[in-house]
Amino acid sequence: MGSSPGMGRSKRAYFLRAALPCLALTVLGSAPAAAQSLTPDLFNPNRGGFASPDTLPTRRTAAMPQAPSDALPTLPDPNADPRRSQQAPATSRVGQVPTYGLPAANGASGSGYDSLNRKRQQPKLYPGQAKPKRPLGPGSSPPPATPVRTLGPPRIAPPPSENAHKTPVPPAMAGNVPGQPLRRRLKADDDAFGAVGDYAGSFLIKGGLELSTGYDTNPARLNKPVGSPVYVVAPDLLVASDWERHALVADLRGSFSGYTNNMPATIDGFASPSPVEINRPDFTGHVDGRLDVDRDFKLTSQLRLRLATDNPGSPNVQAGLQKYPVYATYGTTLGFDQTFNRFQVAAGATVDRTAYTDSKLTDGSTFSNNDRDFNQYGGVGRFSYDLKPGLKPFVEIQGDTRVHDQAADRNGYFRDSNGGYAKVGSSFEFSRILTGEISVGYSARNYVDPRLSQLAGFLTAGSLIWNASGLTTVKFFTDTQINETTVPGSSGVLVHTYAAEVDHDFRRWLTAIGKFTYGTYDYQNQNRNDKTYSLEGNLIYKLNRNVWIKGTLRHDILDSNQAGSSSQGTVVMVGVRLQN
Repeated sequence: MGSSPGMGRSKRAYFLRAALPCLALTVLGSAPAAAQSLTPDLFNPNRGGFASPDTLPTRRTAAMPQAPSDALPTLPDPNADPRRSQQAPATSRVGQVPTYGLPAANGASGSGYDSLNRKRQQPKLYPGQAKPKRPLGPGSSPPPATPVRTLGPPRIAPPPSENAHKTPVPPAMAGNVPGQPLRRRLKADDDAFGAVGDYAGSFLIKGGLELSTGYDTNPARLNKPVGSPVYVVAPDLLVASDWERHALVADLRGSFSGYTNNMPATIDGFASPSPVEINRPDFTGHVDGRLDVDRDFKLTSQLRLRLATDNPGSPNVQAGLQKYPVYATYGTTLGFDQTFNRFQVAAGATVDRTAYTDSKLTDGSTFSNNDRDFNQYGGVGRFSYDLKPGLKPFVEIQGDTRVHDQAADRNGYFRDSNGGYAKVGSSFEFSRILTGEISVGYSARNYVDPRLSQLAGFLTAGSLIWNASGLTTVKFFTDTQINETTVPGSSGVLVHTYAAEVDHDFRRWLTAIGKFTYGTYDYQNQNRNDKTYSLEGNLIYKLNRNVWIKGTLRHDILDSNQAGSSSQGTVVMVGVRLQN
């Protein structure tokens, strides 16, 4: 069977393709064989280490840009215009040596820490811009501002720990009921250890009791001192109303001083000027009421009571007494208070009575003191003007008549009298640092008996409180009085009293009080002048709001121009105060 021409040409082409590779191997096999030599290039870890860089198939061409061998290839900017990026030729990273890590101080920016100690770049300011201040450093920034407290519930919710496991407060008490008026917040308590008190209806009641004991070197204020242990019981009560209108306040304070030793009945063969029993009560109380008729007109009233004895060493004390006679002065005032814009008028009528108990003598007999009992009727008026906030000057005028139960006293003198005073002053309040009232004036009293001359003199009255600091308070008091006397031929006693007190808190629970008192007693027409000096120091340790411990040291001096009437005495006491 014969072959076609096409099939013959395919066989010849197949034979040629197989013969050409065999011929090439024959030519190579006829060349001499040689081994490969060991060179340092064989240990080069870089790509192409076994071949020359010039013969690498991935070598750079002349068209490629030359870049430093230690720099990273430039990447396209993501913020650049994509239309421009398509026209620029892309940079190839083929053949580049990669660099790992970041250069030194790469993240320091222009103001951070630079380990290479290069100069910081200063910020560029536009013209007129204020130059920023450098920070003061840690701990120098001011504390965060305290949010202003307003009425109503706080805006910031308390942490969960304060409300955990507690009975929820009703919304009406919390003050967050929609439409409910804001609850009135209580003002801050200035005295962290003061009495809290209890409410009885709309009245706040505060009470206290002081129990003290100690020793007095001269309780009777004799020229020749005779000492005795002493104890003092001093209760007090304060009741104040909490009404939106009107007011009622009761302030009652009393004390009883008891001495365990008796004084001698005779001294140098004469009756002692001091009683044998020298126990002395003392009480001062008043109840003040105000009825607000309208905004500018008010009715005022007062009930008062003073219970005491004559002062030890006074010439009014009879010789040969068994104990001190007690007197009581009680009365009332009814008045009104009218305001005309800044001008204010206050006036009132007063009625008072003074009565003494009978004197008990050492021989067991009694002596009547009815000649010392009298009634006093008077009136007082005060005109003030509110000059500016914190300054209110005033003028005050007072007049009275004293009528004794007996026309003549034990020495035959008619002591009924008429008198009064006039004074001018001002009340002030300067930023709560200096507050109070001070006035000066003149007082006079005329007696029915022509043998008794007019009793007159300059008077001062005032009460100042100076808050020198948050821990120290300075107080100043002054007063003038015209008192009755039983000294024959004397019209009365003109008494001036001046007192200065300094209170200092070493701690909120430890207070020291220093007080100095100076007084003058002028017995007119008798050429007798007594001067008293008293220096007192107190230290109060406040355990809590209910219990205080108090220590007292006081030295009293009575200096008289009458022979044998001067005296001195020192009192040392320690006690406890219970209050609520």
